[in-house]
Amino acid sequence: MTSLIGPERRPTLAGKTPHGTKAPEGAVQRGHGPLAGTPAALGRGWLVAGLAVCAGYAGCVALLSSSVVERPWGLIAAPCYAVAAVAAALWRRRGTDVALVLSLAGGLLAPLAWLVARGVQQREVNVIAWGGWLLIHHGTPYRSVAALAHTPNPDNYNPYLPAMEVFALGRAVWRHYPLTDPRIWFAVVFAVVFWLALRVTGTRHSARWTALVAATPVFAFPLAVSGDDVPVIALMCLGLALLSGPPRPGWAGLALGVAAAMKATAWPALLIAAVLVAARDGRRPAAKLAAVALGAFALLVGPIAAVSPSALTDNTIAFPLGLASVKSGAVSPLPGVLLAQTGHTGHLIATGLLALAGLAVVVSLVLRPPRTVPAATWRLIVALVLMFTLAPSTRFGYYIYPLGLGVWLWIAYRPPAGHAVEQEAAGAVEGRIPLCE
Repeated sequence: MTSLIGPERRPTLAGKTPHGTKAPEGAVQRGHGPLAGTPAALGRGWLVAGLAVCAGYAGCVALLSSSVVERPWGLIAAPCYAVAAVAAALWRRRGTDVALVLSLAGGLLAPLAWLVARGVQQREVNVIAWGGWLLIHHGTPYRSVAALAHTPNPDNYNPYLPAMEVFALGRAVWRHYPLTDPRIWFAVVFAVVFWLALRVTGTRHSARWTALVAATPVFAFPLAVSGDDVPVIALMCLGLALLSGPPRPGWAGLALGVAAAMKATAWPALLIAAVLVAARDGRRPAAKLAAVALGAFALLVGPIAAVSPSALTDNTIAFPLGLASVKSGAVSPLPGVLLAQTGHTGHLIATGLLALAGLAVVVSLVLRPPRTVPAATWRLIVALVLMFTLAPSTRFGYYIYPLGLGVWLWIAYRPPAGHAVEQEAAGAVEGRIPLCE
């Protein structure tokens, strides 16, 4: 059976080829520079600039937000990012690692601990927690259609698919202990799965890269205040990663099937992954991927669908599309939302544009299917941007999906610094240039 985790590309010793023979003089630079393949190899200038931007963003949140959830994150994170930027700028040898620790602690760990200890979170965490309680006590995480018929409160709807409630089972059983907060487990699952998504592609120093990504406001901010989208993104990245190198369609299907059973935003990833495998590897591997993914989805969603099919569709389909009796409060002034707010005709136009965008993506997959993981990931990014822009009920926060996929793609498929030099050195000795792992 093929291993889930592929070999990590490891740096060779300075001045040595992979086989231990001495490289030609000047082929590999000696010294105490940043270790190839680590975030430090980006250069101190880029790191300092990035941390300064993070500090500025967190400062804007602290000054401009009136939310009792968001503002504490900014107040804690902004000075920590600023100190991390100073450390990276002034401390030549260990500044990068110190900056990484400071930004991770100040951007994610400290504000998350503070908010969890005080029981302060965004409304989606409460929705998921209540869904977990309903699942334990009533066998379904959804209120019935009759109970929702005349409710004025959008938080009575649960737009998440059943697998998301796994993160709330601890709170449903043991109530409000800090370790039962779903956000903690969102963060843990994200860190492990995103690390796997990098490790599978052979990314060097994948733990450092995972820490850096988790420390940025793109992920640290949502993880501290809500976090429900972040593990779904990590599973999507893992599913795509498992199709690189020696493809593992069964494992990829499992990762994507679990993501699809958590939130419908993962469904396009499953479609595009299946098209990629069919075009590159043939029908049998594609059928294996689809069968495993659909099997995982059916196992996680099927029992709930059997218990309360109408409640499932009303909560997870009608409500997100703006077709329920009450509209979601989590909307942003994006084109689809603005059209839907003009009335029934505008809502139909927005829905029609969303359907046309989906059709255009499907046609592009038929006419020119992606044959590499980067090509498939870019196609997925475009599809998600179109979906979130044109959906009649959507918000800016959903753009974390294309951003997260883009970050993973850039890290996983970016040639490590110094790798080309090492290849040339080995090729000069062996008479050939070895292929990347």
